[in-house]
Amino acid sequence: MDAVVRRLGSVDYAPTWQAMQDFNAARSEATPDEIWLCEHPPVFTLGLAGKPEHLLRDIGIPVVKIDRGGQITYHGPGQIVAYLLLDLRRRKLGVRDLVNRMEQALIDLLAEYEINAERLPGAPGVYVGGAKIGALGLRVKNGCCYHGLALNVDMDLAPFAAINPCGYEGMPVTQMRELCGIIDLPSVSGRLLAHLQAALQP
Repeated sequence: MDAVVRRLGSVDYAPTWQAMQDFNAARSEATPDEIWLCEHPPVFTLGLAGKPEHLLRDIGIPVVKIDRGGQITYHGPGQIVAYLLLDLRRRKLGVRDLVNRMEQALIDLLAEYEINAERLPGAPGVYVGGAKIGALGLRVKNGCCYHGLALNVDMDLAPFAAINPCGYEGMPVTQMRELCGIIDLPSVSGRLLAHLQAALQP
């Protein structure tokens, strides 16, 4: 039950989000699942439950209100984003199980680079020493999901200081470059894909 993989490169956020919605609305029981890998130009995204006050100050980066769960987060160059467009009914996957598998894929990937990542109770995502390195957010509609995860690899982390990441005041963020040196983004992206594909197997 392998998913079709699309490597989109650097793409604007809003049209990519629209494409996910269109894909989900048009899919049938026979539509293959897909995984989209990409980067985005700088953008803040505010989830369905997102509170505007978690944007602490305007630093000139656009804010897009979107339909995933969760609060506010930042996407920018040097961050790998993986969108999972999956038929959860066909895969017999519940949302909690899927989130657990996504987190485990990130944890296993980071272990390859000798980074000890972990979950934090009540705070979806993946953390290293209490600092967030991977964010998750999903939307489930008609038994299928879209949106996905973002992994900080080699990026400018400064914009995170303008928000409460995922709604947590003072939440520190980190990235792979700070934890294990120079990183080859395409290589990390390929390894992440492999871990996601393994995590999604029955």
